[in-house]
Amino acid sequence: MAGRINDDDVKAVRDAVPIDAVVSEYLQLRNAGGGNLKGLCPFHDEKSPSFHVSPAKGLYHCFGCQEGGDTVDFIMKLDHLSFAETIERLASQAGITLRYEEGGYTPGRQQGERTRLVEAHKAAAQFYVEQLDGPEAEIARKFLAERGFDQAAAQHFGVGYSPAGWDHLTRFLRGRGFSDQELVLSGLSQEGRRGPIDRFRGRLMWPIRDIAGEVVGFGARKLRDDDNGPKYLNTPETPLYRKSQVLYGIDLAKKEIAKTNRAVVVEGYTDVMACHLAGVTTAIATCGTSFGEGHIKILRRLLMDNAGSEVVFTFDGDAAGQKAALRAFEDDQKFAAETSIAITPGGMDPCDLRLAKGDAAVADLVEARTPLFEFALRHVVSRHNLDTTVGRAAALDEAAPIVANIKNSSIQHESAVQLAGMLGILDTQFVVKRVSQLARWARERGRDGGPDQGRRQQHRGRPPAAEQARPTPGPRGPALNLRSPAHRVERELLKLALQRPDLVSPAFDAYGADEFTAPPYAVVRQCIEDAGGTAAGANDSAYVPRVREAAPDDTVRAMVTELAVEPLHTRRDPDEAYAGVQLVAVRLAAVNHRVTEIRGTLQRLGPRADPEHLAAVQNELWVLQQYGQSLRERGYAAL
Repeated sequence: MAGRINDDDVKAVRDAVPIDAVVSEYLQLRNAGGGNLKGLCPFHDEKSPSFHVSPAKGLYHCFGCQEGGDTVDFIMKLDHLSFAETIERLASQAGITLRYEEGGYTPGRQQGERTRLVEAHKAAAQFYVEQLDGPEAEIARKFLAERGFDQAAAQHFGVGYSPAGWDHLTRFLRGRGFSDQELVLSGLSQEGRRGPIDRFRGRLMWPIRDIAGEVVGFGARKLRDDDNGPKYLNTPETPLYRKSQVLYGIDLAKKEIAKTNRAVVVEGYTDVMACHLAGVTTAIATCGTSFGEGHIKILRRLLMDNAGSEVVFTFDGDAAGQKAALRAFEDDQKFAAETSIAITPGGMDPCDLRLAKGDAAVADLVEARTPLFEFALRHVVSRHNLDTTVGRAAALDEAAPIVANIKNSSIQHESAVQLAGMLGILDTQFVVKRVSQLARWARERGRDGGPDQGRRQQHRGRPPAAEQARPTPGPRGPALNLRSPAHRVERELLKLALQRPDLVSPAFDAYGADEFTAPPYAVVRQCIEDAGGTAAGANDSAYVPRVREAAPDDTVRAMVTELAVEPLHTRRDPDEAYAGVQLVAVRLAAVNHRVTEIRGTLQRLGPRADPEHLAAVQNELWVLQQYGQSLRERGYAAL
């Protein structure tokens, strides 16, 4: 049985790794006000950011899909790790040595599967790097040098060499304590006649890292004529590596992509190297597969679907390159970013271009890009005989929908004018009107229904997620009528109690459960009380975690997380005056609720009621009415 990680070590790991630093490894975060950050949710597709992170609380919450939790929850859900694997990964990043109970720590038996596979890849990457300096790797060093890459470039990208023998790496990793089963599962080894042998032999090796910088696979280039394998051989699909969900170079390019709002997609490992060395440090590449849905999701999280962002594809000018460009254009509408294409001259890829004409030529290639829709238009138009009326009409019918799909209306208009020129149609307005008509029909189909209605309407005309009336769906508890003023102010007060307990203490702690008319909110109030109340929460980083731990189930725990992260409804920093307004509003709503109940009681009692009982009820009503009047007139001072 695997050892249990010491509780103190778990707490040390949680405290040592800031949540914003972890989340920023996966998506771009921007200021959301009030000390919070926001970005595009990695757990579901969305056009506008509803994923909020509170560095002060160490929590995240998405107001679109309702996912939420702390740093550990984020890694577990996004990378599909166990709790132990997540703690082990974060501990490694923070330089914390973990202690294991129930018999101590035995490497290789007590680490999670994914952690073991990551460690194996890390060791393999270092092994390959060391082999690149050996005599056998002369052919690999020559290959790099002929393409303009020196030793420093190889080190920067972690390029290595796999020895030509049958089991050099396998024996090395066995010596590090990895089992044959782990080596085969990782894809580093494969079954041979007499046991596992190396999958990669006598090849130049590129480590493929995920967005967090961990090696999850390798790309291997054939070097010798007697190698009967393919020119490029990649790691097979494994629990770590899925080619449709990795981008080579993303670990090196992610910060610059987020900073410049531009990504450059090239076709190979050497192209990524050439671009980065030439100053185009936003270059990335797919790993033996076409650019697809999984790759788009990675880039969208970094680009934040900013309308000013851009994805530039570089392709050879040959038929295969044009086909790849058109395939990329099919996914154009899945980006909010503008998409462009840079056609390399003379069929040269960026690596060849750098060799032939230098670094500046690579940078110029990207700067001389053409909008991808323009490239697609020219391709469509070229298939028709524009010397005939029938040919021009057919070209317009095929090309107009492409222009109508352009998101930016001003670019759409200019492109319609440009299309008229391509077709040789003198009546420019006829083409412009045709495009506008198609665009309008597409919008109307989106409103009336159709296969994409849900996806389109999901992002059109919605208020910011944090400001919507948000019924709690399905298993997350009973629906709340957030149009009720009482429920709105109860929510705001609970947010203050979790985010700024110093502003509402000690008054909040004196509020009873009956002052929160929404049952889920009453439960959250009880969790705060069980965690020591707001008086114990001021300037205490463990306060919100204690409240979350006091939650009776995952539903309430999720609501605590949501309330701790959701922005307050004030444009300025909250102060005592703002907190006082919320405290008074909740108390006044509770008083009004009780007044309504008593009036109902009086009506039911009728004229034949017991005089003493009737007098007591009337007296309570009078006291509450007076207190309500005082709250309205004196505010916080009447509490």
